[in-house]
Amino acid sequence: MSKDSTKKTLLVALGVCFVASILVSTAAVELKPIQELNKELDLRKNILSAGDLYKDGIDINNIFKEKVSAQIIDLETGDVIPESKYDDVLNIENFNVEIIASSPKWGKVIPSSDDIAGIKKMPKVMAIYTVKDDSNRVEKYILPIYGKGLWSTLYGFIALNKDFETVEGFTFYQHGETPGLGGEVDNPKWKSSWIGKQIFDQSGNLKIEVIKGIVDRDSDDLKYQVDGLSGATLTTRGVNNLVRFWLSEKGYGPFMNKLKGENNG
Repeated sequence: MSKDSTKKTLLVALGVCFVASILVSTAAVELKPIQELNKELDLRKNILSAGDLYKDGIDINNIFKEKVSAQIIDLETGDVIPESKYDDVLNIENFNVEIIASSPKWGKVIPSSDDIAGIKKMPKVMAIYTVKDDSNRVEKYILPIYGKGLWSTLYGFIALNKDFETVEGFTFYQHGETPGLGGEVDNPKWKSSWIGKQIFDQSGNLKIEVIKGIVDRDSDDLKYQVDGLSGATLTTRGVNNLVRFWLSEKGYGPFMNKLKGENNG
């Protein structure tokens, strides 16, 4: 092959690569808004699923707007953050746990001795969701939860009854656990096994837990325990730790205690 032919071949190849890169970049830019909308839709679908509001064929956005209200709370005090304090990072419309946790203003580092969820950093504030009945009375709260499994960070929601005593729903919307093992966190049967579990004992101690193996149906702790995932000891341990972290005083404890005090006042 002559030098001219080689040069022409290289020029054609470079030209094709250049055109392809332009097309890929253009497609990425044009598709980003659609991807963001789909991501938001999937998030709302999972919130509705945790709150037992999702059914195939429903208009997710309409049901979400009708049944669910969102607010941002201060995790340390349990107080609602007023909209006057919202900024470019903190707002209810596009609240992003990862971005908030990494924010110098809205995030913080967790001491290793407290970090049973394995997340290292967490938000000082969190978006939470309230489901109300037709009389505008609170039925349940849907709380974001996340923490390390075996291979990934799992992100999900746990729904609690209005008294923060019983689990009403449970789901994960993002993780990278092993299909058929840790990936069984997506199994509808396993997720439904959370419903009705008690969170605290009569003295107010955090009792809910995911155990290794199968719960003894004759155990006094049956109402607090969830079956572990078969063959996925580390994912099971991770789910247990992240749930217990977020329902403790390090997570939503101050918020739950504040509302319990207001309800009993």
